Amino acid sequence: MSKKLEGNGLWESSRMMLPQHKEQSMSVPNETSSSAAEPPTRKELELMREYILLPVALQIVEKRSIEVEMSSMTLKLLYSAAAKILARKIREDVQKSRAALLEKNIRLFEESKDDTALYYRYVCRGREDRFTMTKDFMRAEISARIGRYAKSLVATLQEAVRNKK
Repeated sequence: MSKKLEGNGLWESSRMMLPQHKEQSMSVPNETSSSAAEPPTRKELELMREYILLPVALQIVEKRSIEVEMSSMTLKLLYSAAAKILARKIREDVQKSRAALLEKNIRLFEESKDDTALYYRYVCRGREDRFTMTKDFMRAEISARIGRYAKSLVATLQEAVRNKK
């Protein structure tokens, strides 16, 4: 190795590196490393959960709506209409969660799944990490969320009836 490159540390093999490029490349990791070390906030984790759970809840509600329409139930028109209203509200919330993730520059990827869990990878503020959602948790959470949507719909209907009186 030539005498000019000795003692140059990291840059020994970079004969074409300009001093400005060296300074820039050394300063960039320092700026990103501090923000990359920050884990996602509780609200950001909740957004990620919604992004995963709401589309599944929407699928379930839409599937049940179709099943009710095909059934011979006496009140199938009422049940189907209510399910469609719930689906519309969930669809709006799915779009809101997608927009919120885009706004915060959070990306989420399903890595794999097995009989008991789904595994996801996310990138948030330059930090890449993984988390797992068990299928039991997903079932319970989706059931609770659909219940909250139904409760909200019932409350809206009851309020409309009270206002008519």
